Amino acid sequence: MPMKITIDTSALIAVVVNEPEKPSILNITRGSMLVAPESVHWEIGNAFSAMIKRERTTLELAKQAIKQYENIPIKFIDIDLSSTLELTAKFRMYAYDAYLIKCAQQTDTPLLSLDKGLIHVAKSVGIEVLEV
Repeated sequence: MPMKITIDTSALIAVVVNEPEKPSILNITRGSMLVAPESVHWEIGNAFSAMIKRERTTLELAKQAIKQYENIPIKFIDIDLSSTLELTAKFRMYAYDAYLIKCAQQTDTPLLSLDKGLIHVAKSVGIEVLEV
């Protein structure tokens, strides 16, 4: 059975836009089953809309990246919203980050992220973090 990994938006974006971390992320995830909260799907769209708005990419390049993202097999997990509110209150974090923490907890999987703040909170609640 393949290893399961909770993956966040930062790692997915790094892969589809060919950031320097891409080879490490591909190496870590090779042969694994990726899981994520359903919110990651919408965060991807939001990230590319922000890049277009800030003129960091073009519409065409963003569409190409979205096509690459859509080819990544990810099992989306429904997250309990009430328990994520407890995390947001305790750590003063955004709900989207709490969804990732909760996903890793619910699926008993390590977290793969490039977000230092999210990594810090994940470690503090006992979630294994895969370092890139």
